[in-house]
Amino acid sequence: MSVKLILASGSPRRANLLQQIGLTFEVVRPDIDETVDLGESPVGYATRMSASKMLRSKALLKEAGEAVILCADTIVVLDGEIVGKPETRFDAITVLQRMSGKKHQVLTSVTIGETISSKQRSFFVETIVTFRQLSLSECEAYWETGEPADKSGSYGIQGLGSIFVAGIDGSPSNVAGLPLMETAAELKSFGIECLVQL
Repeated sequence: MSVKLILASGSPRRANLLQQIGLTFEVVRPDIDETVDLGESPVGYATRMSASKMLRSKALLKEAGEAVILCADTIVVLDGEIVGKPETRFDAITVLQRMSGKKHQVLTSVTIGETISSKQRSFFVETIVTFRQLSLSECEAYWETGEPADKSGSYGIQGLGSIFVAGIDGSPSNVAGLPLMETAAELKSFGIECLVQL
């Protein structure tokens, strides 16, 4: 009997990534407070967010029976500062201009746990992304596509934003929202395999 997987995320990008590696799953959307605490480090924040999503998901799924829950939180860090989703056109263009010609970090904290036991594991993955030089007109035109509006760091590597990326050091899928190699390895320890030999 196969183990049921539940993705605790409203992100269509995470769902697409899991589908890409052949997994079937149900989706829940845990609603949590995503405010950054005063003095909180980027790693501390991302780790707290994925753990909070797990706690909330277990509460939502307490009648769901046996399943494995996958939670994740991805943040962009520029010059030591967490860069969230843009609230306005000005926010997005300002962030893109700041990232122009520079490196930034993409951090994802992943928490995997079982609904009916206390078994739970967390890990985080860091990827360094280098942007080429961007012109103001490119940043403005990119905003008009609508792609940056719901993305941390104001860009999507899986879309038009890929033309800004000069280099990636680390997991490419991490930049899109889920480090697939590391996640697949951890899911295996919970009885969920992406590749099953027939």
